[in-house]
Amino acid sequence: MLKTKEILDEKDKRLRVKSKDVEFPLKKEDKELIDTMIEYLHNSQIDELAEKYDLRPGMGLSAIQLGVAKRYFVVVNEIGEGEFETYVLINPKMISNSMEQIYVTDGEGCLSVNRPVEGIIPRYARVTMEAYDMEGRKIHVRAREELSVCFQHELDHLNGILFTDHIDPKNPYKGQDSMRAI
Repeated sequence: MLKTKEILDEKDKRLRVKSKDVEFPLKKEDKELIDTMIEYLHNSQIDELAEKYDLRPGMGLSAIQLGVAKRYFVVVNEIGEGEFETYVLINPKMISNSMEQIYVTDGEGCLSVNRPVEGIIPRYARVTMEAYDMEGRKIHVRAREELSVCFQHELDHLNGILFTDHIDPKNPYKGQDSMRAI
């Protein structure tokens, strides 16, 4: 089982690498890594398991956060008590977005950033992603609100961008009045 300490810290230069497209069929090690990422995210959102295994709760994880510079990420979204939707996006692209921008009231978190961060990150309220599933079939996924934020956050990782890069150091709440809080 993946441990929190195996996730790269923001100081690790590998997080700044732009990930490369994945070729199909997926290699065995990529399939295994995706399964490991899903297991971590799922278990990290179940309080008893997170405590038992000392897992930091997370909703999304990109391959680059585990030192693998390939363009895929996993999102495990809790939709009800113990009920999850799982998304695997390989070679993802944002193909459309809303004009409306939002930000997370309590700030975004990241499994690679192990410190409190002040400020807001402007994100689109709704996005449509084009990607491939594990079998290499093209998929389209629409996301809104928290899920949209998570997809954009993970897509940034694949481009070597951390959420902290979006915060203006001189004015961490810049533009707050022009966006909706979620």
